[in-house]
Amino acid sequence: MADIKLLTISGSLRKGAYNRKLLAEAVRVFGPADVTEADLNLPLYDGDLEDAEGIPESVQTLVDQIKAADAVVISSPEYNKGISGVLKNALDWISRVPGSAFKNKPTVVMSANAGRTGGETGQYMVLHCLVPHQAEILPGPTLCVATAGDEFDANDRLLNERYLKALTTKMTALRERVS
Repeated sequence: MADIKLLTISGSLRKGAYNRKLLAEAVRVFGPADVTEADLNLPLYDGDLEDAEGIPESVQTLVDQIKAADAVVISSPEYNKGISGVLKNALDWISRVPGSAFKNKPTVVMSANAGRTGGETGQYMVLHCLVPHQAEILPGPTLCVATAGDEFDANDRLLNERYLKALTTKMTALRERVS
């Protein structure tokens, strides 16, 4: 069987973002796969821009990556009790492309945040925003890595066994779903 195609989407553009670290751990736990990291450095959604120029190439690339993937893993911070702007912008653009890229796509959502809730409210909003996209959200334990600055070692590996267990449960279920 060919490698499973896994698309990772970070709701943070920052290179050293906790959510990028969490996605790297998710990929490690998942095991062998053909992994693509989505680029959410997209223009801000603007209906006038869409009318004048159509769907930007960067958005079409993202949509094509989602469609080509066997599964999607999203990790996003919570900003001001909500979804990150870059992820919301990406979901808005994706919704403008005919045919739902996420439809029935096995998808796992998680979060890491510097605060005490680990981005729980933001993660809930991500899940809510995925409803019209018709993603297949895999059930399982919620993974919200709180005080994330203290939860990764020098090699960006999760330190907390509880978080690692929840991540392993999620990624094992995802592998079983797409294998």
